[in-house]
Amino acid sequence: CWTIPALHNGDFVAAMEDVLTVYALPYDAKRPVVCMDEKPLQLLDHKRKAIPMERGKPLREDSEYVRRGTCSIFMFNEPLGGYRYVDAKEHRTKLDWAHQVKRLVDEDYPDVDTILLVMDNLNTHKLGSLYSAFAPEEAFRIASRIEIHYTPKHGSWLNMAECELSALTSQCLATRRLPDLETVSREISTWCRERNARQKGIDWQFKTADARIKLKRLYPVIKE
Repeated sequence: CWTIPALHNGDFVAAMEDVLTVYALPYDAKRPVVCMDEKPLQLLDHKRKAIPMERGKPLREDSEYVRRGTCSIFMFNEPLGGYRYVDAKEHRTKLDWAHQVKRLVDEDYPDVDTILLVMDNLNTHKLGSLYSAFAPEEAFRIASRIEIHYTPKHGSWLNMAECELSALTSQCLATRRLPDLETVSREISTWCRERNARQKGIDWQFKTADARIKLKRLYPVIKE
């Protein structure tokens, strides 16, 4: 179920159609479309040591657990390229985001003309965050390599990085207790390498024409 605000529908529609237009672009190696999202993760440890699996007996774990704090998962996903990068950090401040974007520009896509970056409009997801983290010349260099397209407020379902975070959660994070940042980083890196090796992409089906029919109620009524 999609939750969409009743007010400011024009702003929602404009941002939605902008993102859908980007998704409809043909693959261009020099202008890759990259979706970015992040999610918090609670670190959990075992209260008691698990009993290992034996012949005819499954692994046995106590239902009681110990909270070890939280961390933040950063996901960058290129749907048409079948590539994603995932990282775990203690926090998700504007400095964390700035360093993630610098890595994206310099390590993942050093030879492209422009990265079309789709993400939500979180207060840390701003070009100003680059200037808080780097010298002006460096911040401008990074900013000039990206073209930002924000999903509308309450429209995070338009971000394909959410699809990848859902897969990561169901296939890796939700299947075990991860007690610390080091363990999380190791597990998600393994998941990421395997998924990239299989070249898993996303077949996005929701187009602008579909939005104008299925979400017609959101479009302002023009009165002559």
